[in-house]
Amino acid sequence: MALDKNGIAKRIAQELNDGWYVNLGIGIPTLVANHIPEGISVEFQSENGILGMGPFPIEGEEDADLINAGKQTITAMPGASYFDSATSFAMIRGQHVQLTVLGAMEVAQNGDIANWKIPGKMVKGMGGAMDLVASAENIIVAMMHTNKRGDSKLLEACSLPLTGVGCVKKVVTNLAFLEIDIENNAFILKERAPGVTVEEIQAATAGKLIVEGDIPEMKL
Repeated sequence: MALDKNGIAKRIAQELNDGWYVNLGIGIPTLVANHIPEGISVEFQSENGILGMGPFPIEGEEDADLINAGKQTITAMPGASYFDSATSFAMIRGQHVQLTVLGAMEVAQNGDIANWKIPGKMVKGMGGAMDLVASAENIIVAMMHTNKRGDSKLLEACSLPLTGVGCVKKVVTNLAFLEIDIENNAFILKERAPGVTVEEIQAATAGKLIVEGDIPEMKL
């Protein structure tokens, strides 16, 4: 049984460390704030100018003036602070954010990521992802393993315009948890989603995939 979006976010939340500052990208990454493990405290940052984001608001309790960089309504934790974009990007460029979680349309086996443009479609621009991938030392991608056509999104090389080069460290999909070995230019399969076989993951991965030993099932 493949993971849903919340399952992906829940597995990524296990990678959080106490005291970290974390930036969550648009889409699946925003759900990570709803699954913080017990006993740890993290501060979520959004590049539009907030430090201390909380989980998504309950329906009917949204504040239209309180949004993240993806224009989604959010909540703020006690002690949250607000600031301008210049200060926000100074945090990011100064490497004061310990983890960045991004969505992606494609990830390559060498750590390249494409997550901002599909040729022929109008977009406003790359946005804050450009700074995040250039400055962050720890990037986890949250995405579906294949696109709507069933084509793999984990590739030998990205076909879409790149957001960053050689920057992704880990990928969590609806099928698997993988690390990227830049030296060997490959995805390393570390865990499989509940009920998903290694063979299913291999069939859905177009890039080089290293499978060593018995691959454990995710514990969520």
